[in-house]
Amino acid sequence: MIRRLLIRLLIILLALLAVWTWLNREHLQAFPGILGAYTAKEYCSCRYVMDNPEQYCVGYAKQYLPLSGFFDDVANKRVTARALGSSQSAQWLGPRQGCQLLPQAADLPE
Repeated sequence: MIRRLLIRLLIILLALLAVWTWLNREHLQAFPGILGAYTAKEYCSCRYVMDNPEQYCVGYAKQYLPLSGFFDDVANKRVTARALGSSQSAQWLGPRQGCQLLPQAADLPE
């Protein structure tokens, strides 16, 4: 009897999880791009707008979920970060504009 109750409860919980996932599918699809974009933008702002040292900015922009790729192109003042399969780049445009996310991510070096 207790076993049946636990199985029913588990089925109900799985059904609720499936409904919640379906209702939030757009937000869940956007999540992988947000991680890389946030890291690239925050690191770029820390490094090139605020002129902080590299090691400080790495800690400042660090996320709970790890990045699978990161590159700081000092010559072009462009930062590219990859997380959960999505790459995003941010570039310093100047003292008045600061850093901005780029529509197309730059390639990460191998």
